[in-house]
Amino acid sequence: MNMEKHNKLRLPTRDGAAATNATETETETNNDNWIHLSQWVHCLCVVTFDLNLGQALEYVYPPQHMPSEQEVSNICYMAFPDSNSGCMGDTKFHMRLRSSQVSPAALLPHYNGQCAPALRSDGSHYWGFVYFRQKRDANLPRGYFQKSLIIITRLPFFNLYYDILEQLAPKYFDQGNELLHRACEQINSQWPALMVGQTLRLPLLEYNYEISIPKASSSSRKAMATPPTTTTSTPTTTLPVTTTPATVKLLASVNEVELFHSLHFVLEHLYTLWELVITAEPIVVVGTSPADCSHMVQSLVAVIAPLEYCAEARPYFTIHDSEFKEFTQEASNRSSCPAVMLGVTNPFFVKLLKDWPHMLRLVDNQKNMQQQQQELLHKSHGNGNGNVKLQPVMANNHNILLNGSLTAAGDSSTAGLHTKYKPYLKKDKTLLKKVLLGMKTKRPEHVQTALIRRYLLELTQSFMIPLERYMASLMPLQKDISPFKSPPNASSFKLDDFLATLESAGPQLTSPLKGDWKGLYRRFVKSPNFRGWYEARHRELQLTLQELQLQALSEANLEHWAHDKQEVEIIDMILKLKQKLNLYSDKSQLEGMNCPSSSITQRQIRAQIECMKGLLPSDLKNVVNL
Repeated sequence: MNMEKHNKLRLPTRDGAAATNATETETETNNDNWIHLSQWVHCLCVVTFDLNLGQALEYVYPPQHMPSEQEVSNICYMAFPDSNSGCMGDTKFHMRLRSSQVSPAALLPHYNGQCAPALRSDGSHYWGFVYFRQKRDANLPRGYFQKSLIIITRLPFFNLYYDILEQLAPKYFDQGNELLHRACEQINSQWPALMVGQTLRLPLLEYNYEISIPKASSSSRKAMATPPTTTTSTPTTTLPVTTTPATVKLLASVNEVELFHSLHFVLEHLYTLWELVITAEPIVVVGTSPADCSHMVQSLVAVIAPLEYCAEARPYFTIHDSEFKEFTQEASNRSSCPAVMLGVTNPFFVKLLKDWPHMLRLVDNQKNMQQQQQELLHKSHGNGNGNVKLQPVMANNHNILLNGSLTAAGDSSTAGLHTKYKPYLKKDKTLLKKVLLGMKTKRPEHVQTALIRRYLLELTQSFMIPLERYMASLMPLQKDISPFKSPPNASSFKLDDFLATLESAGPQLTSPLKGDWKGLYRRFVKSPNFRGWYEARHRELQLTLQELQLQALSEANLEHWAHDKQEVEIIDMILKLKQKLNLYSDKSQLEGMNCPSSSITQRQIRAQIECMKGLLPSDLKNVVNL
C-alpha cells in the first residue's frame, strides 16, 4: 500500500468539498461561528486514494478551517500506512504535525495554565487521529477500497478521540458527509468550553461522553512531589441539549494510554527506556503498523510522567513529512542526532537511521506479540507459593538486544531494544516480578498498566524531588523583599551546587534503585526536558517574587511613606503600582495562577492606588490623567 510514487494532492475547494463533489455543499450550513468546535476539533478530513493522484484530500468540514497546502500534504501522506504491511480492514492510529502558523488563540491560556502539561492545547502542532479502512472491492479499478477519516485537533486526548473515531467512522462510510456535518454542529452547539476540574458532558450522536480534565496543583512542585489524587465529586458542565443520547460513556482518563499493551515485551529494560526518554535521547520506533508505532511512541512519552517530554515526538512519521530532512539529515553522525522520537513503518528508515544510537523494533503482529509474552514467561518459573523467580537473560536473547550493535553484534530485524547505551542505574526486579506474576495469573491489562504507571511515577518523582528542592532554595529570603525596591531575582541554577546536595537529599532516599545518579543528572541537564522544566520553574519563581512584592506593597503604610514626599514622587509610586498590578495580572492569568489570596492582594493594591490619588490635588490628577 505504499503510495510514495503518487505525489500530487487534490485540494478541496473552500466550500468544504472536492471539486468533483462541489454540488453537495449547497445543503451545508452557513454557520461561520465555530467557537466551541474549534476548542475541541479543528476540522474533520477525508483522504481517499485516487488512481491518478495517489492520496488525495476529498473533503474537509467545516470548510472555514481548511488546512494550509503544506498541512494538507502532511495529512494526506500520513493518512495511510506507508509500508506494505497488508493492513486489511480497519486501522486506527494517530500522528502529530507542525502547523504552518503558530496560533495564539489555540494556546487557550486560561485552560493551559490550569491543566497538566500533558493535556495542554498545542498552538504550534496539530494532532491527527486516523481511522483507515481498506477492503477488497472488485468494482474499483485497483480492486481495493481505501479511505481515511481524520480528526484534526490541538488536544492530545487520545482516549476520547479514538472513541469518537470508533463511533463516527463506520457510520461515515455508510452515510457520507452529512454525518460529519451533524457531528460538528452538535459539538459546536452542545459541548461546553474546555474546563479543568469539572465533569464535562459531551453528547455526540448516540453517546454522551463524560470526561474530567484533571486540574494541575496550584504549585507544580507539589504536583511533582505527591501522587495524584482522585476527586470524589465534581461539578458537571454541559450546554443545553435538545435530545439525550441513549448511552453514557464514562472515560476514566482522556489521555492515559495502556502502557502494558506496548511495553510488556521490553519490561526487562523498562528502566533503560525510562533513562533514554527522560534524557531525551533520539529513539526510532520501527514497526509494521502505524497503530503499533503511534501507541508505542505515546507510551514512551508517558513513562516520565508527570514530567513533560519537551523534545520532538512524532508517533507516525513518513519520508514525505515536511520535517523529514530536518530530523534525518544529521543522522549520519551519531553525536549530532536530533532530540526526537520517531515512529516509522517504512523499512527505508532502518537503513537511513542505522547510526541512530537507539532503535526499538516492534513485534510484527498480534500472533508474534503473544509469542513474545510466552517467551518472557518461560524465562521465569513459579514455586508452590505462586512466587515468580527470574532466570538470567541469555546473551543470545532475540527479544532484547541491549548493548548490541545494529550492524555487527545484533540483527536489527529482530524485535526489541537495539542500543549500546549503558544505564546509569541498576534495574530493580521487583516490578518485573509483579508484572510477570500478573501475566501468569491472567491479570487484566489495565491493572498491569496501573502497576507499571505507579512504579514509573514514583521513579520520576524520586528523580525530580531533589531538583524541585534545589530550585526552591534559589528563592530569595522574604526579608530581602522590600515594597520600595525592585524585587530581587532568583539565583541561577548551578549544576555543581545541586550535585553537592545529593549526598544528604538525593533520590536514594526515596528510590530503591542504585547506581550513578550524579551521572544521570549531568546527562539530564543537557536535555530539552531539563530546559523545559527549568524555564517553567524559573517563570514560576519570578511570578512568586512579584506576588510577594505586591503583597508587601499592599500591606505597607504608603500614606505614612508619602507624608514627606514630593507630588512627583507620589505620582511615580501610583504609576509603578499600576504597572506592577497590570503586569502581574497578565502573567498570573497566562500561567493560570489565579487564587483567592492573589485576588485579595490585587484589591488591596487598588485601594492603595486610590489612597495615593487622594493625596494629590484634583487639578494635578486631571493633568496626569490619574
